[in-house]
Amino acid sequence: MLCFSVQAKAQWEADSIKSNLYIKEGVASYYANRFHGRRTANGEIYSKNKLTAAHLTLPFNTKLKVTNLRNKKWVIVRVNDRGPYNRKRIIDLSYRAAKHLGLTKGKGIARVRVEEIPKALPPPKPEPEKQPED
Repeated sequence: MLCFSVQAKAQWEADSIKSNLYIKEGVASYYANRFHGRRTANGEIYSKNKLTAAHLTLPFNTKLKVTNLRNKKWVIVRVNDRGPYNRKRIIDLSYRAAKHLGLTKGKGIARVRVEEIPKALPPPKPEPEKQPED
C-alpha cells in the first residue's frame, strides 16, 4: 500500500508539472552569422555552434525540444537570449540548431513545435510508517 501511494504521488507531481509546461506551435527562424561573438541577453557570448535559442518570455536556461513539423527532426536547445522580435515567429535558433532541423536550406524558417523540458523531479519522500495501535 505504501508503494502505491508514493507512486501515485509521484505521478500526480509529474502530471501537474507537465500541465504547466510551455508548448506552442509556430514559426522558427535562426540567427544570422553577424551575431556570432556578440553578447546575448543573459551575458553569454553567442556561438553559432552551440545549441541555444532566443525566446521572448521563458526564463534563461530553460531547455526546449524544438521539432520541425515538416520533417519531424528535433533538437534540444537552451534559452540564453531574448527574441524573436518578429511577431510572426515564436523562437530564434542558433545556426547549429537550425541546421540540425533543416532550416538553413531555403527560406531559413519552418513551422515548429516548441516543448519545455521539465526540470528533474526530486525523488518522492516516503510517507511515515504508521505505528501499530495498542
